[in-house]
Amino acid sequence: MSDTLKLYGVPFSQPVRAVMWLMLYKSEPFEMILTNPGSKGDNGSRNPAFLAKNPAGTIPTIEEANGFTLGEAHAIMAYLCNKHGWEDVYPGEPQARAKVDWYLNFHHRNVRDASVGLVAPKIRKDLDIPQAFQDQARATLTSALKALNGGWLEGNTYLTGEHLSIADFAAYVEIGQLQAGFTNVYDFGDFPNVMGWLETMKQVREHDTVHTVLAELGDISVEAPAMETIKNANISALKALKSKLAELGG
Repeated sequence: MSDTLKLYGVPFSQPVRAVMWLMLYKSEPFEMILTNPGSKGDNGSRNPAFLAKNPAGTIPTIEEANGFTLGEAHAIMAYLCNKHGWEDVYPGEPQARAKVDWYLNFHHRNVRDASVGLVAPKIRKDLDIPQAFQDQARATLTSALKALNGGWLEGNTYLTGEHLSIADFAAYVEIGQLQAGFTNVYDFGDFPNVMGWLETMKQVREHDTVHTVLAELGDISVEAPAMETIKNANISALKALKSKLAELGG
């Protein structure tokens, strides 16, 4: 049995990208197991075989050679950092770590709405997300960006200070996807500190590999992408990931 960690998910998923980015950044090999969210098919997250690994049926999920499984991106990233001693991105000092945990707890009902309110309605027409819900999600995100711009990023290079952390990975995969050059569905002009942080994050190792899917998808601000476009974006992303994993031996 291979000792390589298995990561279940798809590159288009924001939380999956956060885990991918951390592992590629740390040059940690893994095997990507394509798992379609919400599907009951053989490769779906609602298939009984997958539910045995993660009863919630969510991606990302990881599985180790010894059978240990874990879901939820933030829990996965914290676990990997603890296991491998990656204190450069998840500090061991209690107060420094607490700031990272603070953001990770803040994220879900604030920044996470970037996906459910601004991107998902364009990509997943089948979900038929009500306009009122979309409007509320945009308002929630705007409020969160005000907090990041005037608080977390005021005088800081990264969210919790002068050092990159898993908080930045988690935040960028949501916020960064909205910028020009990717989906282009949000104007960050009112948030200069956020804009500066976005530019800094683009320079973080493996940014381009992880975000191949978004670069291929392109601007969706005016017209929702065709299913063929989405499919091709995922194919390109998987090719880029496969090439990088081959270098790492994963």
